Order: sequence, then C-alpha cells, then structure tokens
Amino acid sequence: MYNDAYKGKTVLVTGHTGFKGSWLAIWLTMMGARVVGYALDPYSGKGNYCASHLSEHLHADLRGDVRDLETLSATIEKYQPEIVFHLAAQALVRTSYEQPKNTFETNIMGSLNVLECVRKHDCLKAAVMITSDKCYENREQIWGYKETDRMGGEDPYSASKGCAELMIHAYRQSYFNPARHAEHGKAVASVRAGNVIGGGDWSANRIIPDCIRSLEEGKPIQVRNPKATRPWEHVLEPLSGYLRVGQRLMEDPVRYATCFNFGPQLKANKTVMEVVQTLVEYYGKGSVVDASNPNAVHENTLLNLDVTKAYTMLQWEARWGLQEAVHKTVDWYKAALTKEDMYDFCVKQINEHGDHFAR
Repeated sequence: MYNDAYKGKTVLVTGHTGFKGSWLAIWLTMMGARVVGYALDPYSGKGNYCASHLSEHLHADLRGDVRDLETLSATIEKYQPEIVFHLAAQALVRTSYEQPKNTFETNIMGSLNVLECVRKHDCLKAAVMITSDKCYENREQIWGYKETDRMGGEDPYSASKGCAELMIHAYRQSYFNPARHAEHGKAVASVRAGNVIGGGDWSANRIIPDCIRSLEEGKPIQVRNPKATRPWEHVLEPLSGYLRVGQRLMEDPVRYATCFNFGPQLKANKTVMEVVQTLVEYYGKGSVVDASNPNAVHENTLLNLDVTKAYTMLQWEARWGLQEAVHKTVDWYKAALTKEDMYDFCVKQINEHGDHFAR
C-alpha cells in the first residue's frame, strides 16, 4: 500500500494513545513502519490504544507532552524519525470552554514545538500537521469551506486550531518554503478533517461514545444538538488521506507541501439526530431523547468541507457512506465486548477499507 512509502521507515506519531492516533499507528505498522509513539497516557482503558494492545506492536511507546520541547527533541534525537504525524491535541470544543489555557497551550505551543523540531533535526524530512475543520471562520454557509478560506473560531478550540494553521503557514513560508526545498530539505503539510467516528473512541462529550455508554448502561441517549449538521466520516477516511499526504511529501515535497481538506461525500452531511437514529437502529436497541439547551455554550450548527483539492491532487475521496461508517463503528464496539485484543479486528477493518486510490 502507498507504494511501500513507509516500509522500513521510522515514523513519529504524536498522540498515538488517542482515538485517531491509535488507528494511524496500527495502519503504519501494517505497512512495515517503525512507529515511535509520543503521547500522554490514554484517556480511557477501553479506548482503541488499550483494546488493541498497541504498545506490543510499536518500535517505541513513549509518554511525553508536546508542550515539553526538551523531551520531544530528545526523543527525536534518539530515534531519528524521517517523518512525523502530529495528532496530539486537546480535541474537544466543550472541554475548551472549561480549559481554555490548556487548549491553547497544547494546540498552539505543542504544534510550535513539533515545527521547531522539524526545523532543528536533520533526520526529519516531512511533517503532516493534523488540525481540524473547525479552523475555518464559520459563517454557517451551506457550501463547503475551501483551503483558501479565512481562519477563525468563536470557541477556544476552534480558535486554537485556526491559530495553529496560521503558524504552520508562517513556518512553511519562512523556514520550509517549497521553492527553496533544495536548501532546507523539509516539507510540511497541514490537514483538516470533518467529524470522525469509529471504534475505540471513549472521549467525553462526543456523540458516538456518549451513545455507546448510554446503550451499555440501558439509558436513553440524550442529544444536546439534534439539528446540528456535521461532515461525518469514518476514522479511516481522513487517515487514508493523511497517509497519502505523507507519501506524497516524501516523493514530491515541492508540490505537496500545502494544506488539504478531508471530508465525506456531500450526502454524509447529516444532522446529529439522524446519525444517532442510524446507530440505534443498527445496534438493535436504545432510545433517544432531545436534550437541547438554548443556554448551552456556542457550537456551530452547520459545517461542510470542500474536498476538491484532495480529489484532484491526491486522487482521494471518501470510500464509505454514513450508514457503512456507523455500521463499522458499531461492529467495533460490539466486538470489543467479547474480545481481549482488538488489534486484528482493526487490521481487518483497515483491509476492508482498502488502499482504494494508491497508484
């Protein structure tokens, strides 16, 4: 897969104990990469990192904070990775209201430290910086946001991701300018994805984990933003895009050192209530309650991404529709109730998704 771009390479993944990071680390190990994971302790003992016994499959499984430049730099000096996928973040909107300082420090200064390490360590030739679709100034428009649209954000999380994107752009222009690649030898891209669902996510205040917790406890699912529309996609969709970007950065760093959106097919942009109802129907039990609160903290109600650039430059498009994404997600949680080790199950789902665009 991916023309063996990662086979035998040492790859640093920050945030590998998290939801997306754990899936990415598994995919990389499948392709023969020596994965060095650098992250805080996992949020939950039931999450994908723990359920898949991921630590047994990594080249190195390290605990560290991306805000700690000295430790991060020492890790890179020791293991000499050639490429970094930076996923470590405070990734929740509602948590950002409760912990704004931590959110800004982690999402901005953590990203800054990764960029500084790319700048200072000769071994690192490429970086894929994962931000968010929330980085755009949300105008509640019906058409998708393009990579050239204005950064913004009314809540701390969204603002932190917008700031991170501006910083990445500044570093790319100042230190990793594609036009001068022959001088510095570095290539940096940023990637922005929609609302991701999939097995092994146990974060608080996220719709799928909240649904599964309620179903397992026999409680009604309370939906706080039933009419909010999001670009829903299975976790393997954006990860396939991130991997494609990393491959291209190593093959053609001048052209692909830019930013990309990864979102679902337009018909997958459904309301929260529609997603929950699809999940309950496939799960085979459960009930739903509208728990919307007019006095709740602000969250955007409409968000779509334009993925024309990824389709045109990377030959990437989402493979699974919303229903299949929900079904694959439910399958993981149901399997986790009976299996002690979910690694092979994750490998199976990755193979089912397939490297559908590599050429």
